[in-house]
Amino acid sequence: MDPLTEDAAAQNPDKAGETGEKDRDDVIGELVGAISAALESVDRDAIRKLTASLRAPDFAEAIELLDRDDRVALINILGDDFDYDVFSELDETVRDDLSEQLPNELLAKAVAELDTDDAAYLIENMAERDRQEIFDRIPFEDRAALERNFEYEEDTAGRIMQSEYVAVAPFWTVGRVIDYMRESDGLPDTFSEIFVVDPGFKVIGAIQLSRLLRTRRGVPVSEIMNPDRFQIAATEDQEEVARKFRKYDLMSAPVVDENERLVGVVTVDDVVDVIQDEAEEDMLALGGVGDETLTDSVYWTVRSRVPWLVVNLATAILASLVIQQFDATIEQMVALAVLMPIVASMGGNAATQTMTVTVRALAMNKLSRVNASKIIGRETFVGLANGMILSVISAAVAYLWFGSGMLALVIALAMVVNLLVAAVSGILVPMLLDYYGLDPAPASGVLITTVTDVIGFFAFLGLASLWLF
Repeated sequence: MDPLTEDAAAQNPDKAGETGEKDRDDVIGELVGAISAALESVDRDAIRKLTASLRAPDFAEAIELLDRDDRVALINILGDDFDYDVFSELDETVRDDLSEQLPNELLAKAVAELDTDDAAYLIENMAERDRQEIFDRIPFEDRAALERNFEYEEDTAGRIMQSEYVAVAPFWTVGRVIDYMRESDGLPDTFSEIFVVDPGFKVIGAIQLSRLLRTRRGVPVSEIMNPDRFQIAATEDQEEVARKFRKYDLMSAPVVDENERLVGVVTVDDVVDVIQDEAEEDMLALGGVGDETLTDSVYWTVRSRVPWLVVNLATAILASLVIQQFDATIEQMVALAVLMPIVASMGGNAATQTMTVTVRALAMNKLSRVNASKIIGRETFVGLANGMILSVISAAVAYLWFGSGMLALVIALAMVVNLLVAAVSGILVPMLLDYYGLDPAPASGVLITTVTDVIGFFAFLGLASLWLF
């Protein structure tokens, strides 16, 4: 059973069976409705009862579905009972909006309780004055850790790292490490790895917590540490960090500064968020909608989408100019106007397939100079094969529809040409953009659509003007 439906069943044991059968959307919908009603009547006891057993991700989902003013009212009413971990689960737009509306005193409490990476997410887009006020309200250790995160650019390992970690000397014994972890107050709440550092705080090895707990107390740390440890530069791009975690099955990795001194740790939960964010970013970019979420306002959504629609309009006009060159040919045979969109549409769809695979391969570093020629050759043959198959089908449709063998031959040849061009452009355009340092995700779609439309119309109408008239 989903955690949210489990909570609903626990709150209403008499209706547990009914709750188990409900769709999750119904459960969250009823919860949000109940919270809204309790907020309207300012029923503090009901609000606390409704939210008491909610896990942070489910609570965040409920908050996102509330009205803007209700979100703030809910958090203010709960006060110290509010789970600050909810902030790290919220959509970025909602989180930034709440950081603007909520008092800095409450945000300072949240920052002091959250891990440094989650705290950085909460206040990174705030005005400098408000951020400074929050820094002034939190303990010195938390402030120093956060300021260290903000020394690094967004989307780098330094920004997503946790400043809390466990580091010990190589001459310590296992027993001393265990006693240190029991007695120290400045350690992270959860961790699975202990880093071994030299006097200059450079990482020389690491120990899995499970290995430590299975070793006798008198054994020196240097005897059980793993010296082969991946280190991540604080300035390294978070996408590259995610690739290393995936490739080498890492659970955590030490983050070092320019002097190779240990400054933090990146854990797998942070990397999962990075992978999801980057995948969503690529998907949105392929659709030409930018960094957009469902919680954005109409103004920001329009602002995000219009530029690419304008570019698409310009490319559509270019394709129309190609059609204009054959207006006399189209006037003599109306069937050409009927069949023309088929060629262009199939080319665009085929190109999108190749482009999507190529952009993802580039993002995952799976496509490089080493295998580029092989992949280009494969996609060329795939485009040719697809063109041959679809040319037979489209020719048969054209012949049965209009009864013209020559017209069927024209659309068949045009289909082969356009699908071949679609396959080649679908891989070459993203590769060229990436080679010149441009993001292939947002730009490839517009360029490839233009190529397939222009080539498709030109091939179909050009062949028709040569052979049919």
